[in-house]
Amino acid sequence: MTTEFPYLGIGVGLRTVHFSHILSQEPEIDWFEALSENHMDSGGRPAYVLDQVAERYPVVLHGVSMSIGGTDPLDFEYLAKLKKLSRRVNARWVSDHLCWTGVMGKNTHDLLPVPTNEAALQHIAERVRVVSDYLERPLVLENPSTYVAFHESTMTEWDFLRQLTEQSGCYLLLDVNNIYVSAFNHGFDPRTYIDGIPADRVVQIHLAGHTKYDTYIIDTHTGHVIDEVWSLYDYTIRRMGEISTMVEWDQDIPDFDTVRAEAMKAAQYLEVACA
Repeated sequence: MTTEFPYLGIGVGLRTVHFSHILSQEPEIDWFEALSENHMDSGGRPAYVLDQVAERYPVVLHGVSMSIGGTDPLDFEYLAKLKKLSRRVNARWVSDHLCWTGVMGKNTHDLLPVPTNEAALQHIAERVRVVSDYLERPLVLENPSTYVAFHESTMTEWDFLRQLTEQSGCYLLLDVNNIYVSAFNHGFDPRTYIDGIPADRVVQIHLAGHTKYDTYIIDTHTGHVIDEVWSLYDYTIRRMGEISTMVEWDQDIPDFDTVRAEAMKAAQYLEVACA
């Protein structure tokens, strides 16, 4: 891990249902991930809570609306708000998803997949360079879960991500649950994906629960992380070493202590794998 992206330990997502508990109890957790869009235009209590959390814990920002893979021009009004927020809370890094979220100014509020081919690579790499220059920090991109594939794709997602880091200078937020979900949906070996990712570009890991149907899995961020994803996490950190890790839990969110306990399971894996 570089000094630019220090190892933070074990974190959880900052969610409104836990605001009062976090402020009153100051729970033992290493860091929080805040959703950028929840705080960019918010004043009042959300802004107050985030500022209080940022005074007590390291904070990273995670976005869902940058649309780095889109064809609309980059939204510099959005980027200006993101830059201001990242400075205000001293965000350790700023991340978003390898996806597009809309077209012609309309936001679908979904993380839509991109084709993995040379044209898309050149397009996205240029946009990443522009965003990184504007934010004055390298952009961190997460691999999304996917449910469809493009006939136009000419390379695997892991090859695409590796080349994107080389051409744009970006870093990666590796969502291990998303790898498991996509591997099940598309029929590839998730360990092959992890083996294809440049370990020195990964600064954060996401873990989460999901919802399995008969023939596909949806990344719902609900429930506990399943054993197969924990096993894949173990494989990842044995290959890549200590990486800041957090658990996402965004549906049917339980009390903070339950979420924290789930996240702290990662600490046990890290202790064994990185001893």
